[in-house]
Amino acid sequence: MSNEQAIALEFPLEGANFDIAGEASSKIKRVLQQIGVKADVIRRIAISSYEAEMNVIIHAKQGQLRVWIYSDRTKVIVEDEGPGIADVKQAMEEGYSTAPDHIRELGFGAGMGLPNMAKCADEFDIYSVVGTGTKITMVIRH
Repeated sequence: MSNEQAIALEFPLEGANFDIAGEASSKIKRVLQQIGVKADVIRRIAISSYEAEMNVIIHAKQGQLRVWIYSDRTKVIVEDEGPGIADVKQAMEEGYSTAPDHIRELGFGAGMGLPNMAKCADEFDIYSVVGTGTKITMVIRH
């Protein structure tokens, strides 16, 4: 076990609450800027956390976004209580979406969330149980 220090952030997420959509990822971005993380790394963390946040708001009843910022990496974990993902491989395909029409009309649900998260992360893991929810763990190195 290391004695490594981390900045820990935690954000509760409420399904279908588009009024707060993007707030968690914006706060994460501000903290990263304040501590001097490089802009290209901040961009990757902001994109991956935003996509994770939006997936919970679009698909789940509720969830939680937790972030640990270390000197050399940032770890993002998002867990939700939602429908789960029946076919993770298919869900990882660009453009595949299960978002309903009313979400697409809002400009979301293009099927790029999971692929964007995977592209931005140095490590990406997804675990999902249909009817229970999904947990995504991402690590972005600085």
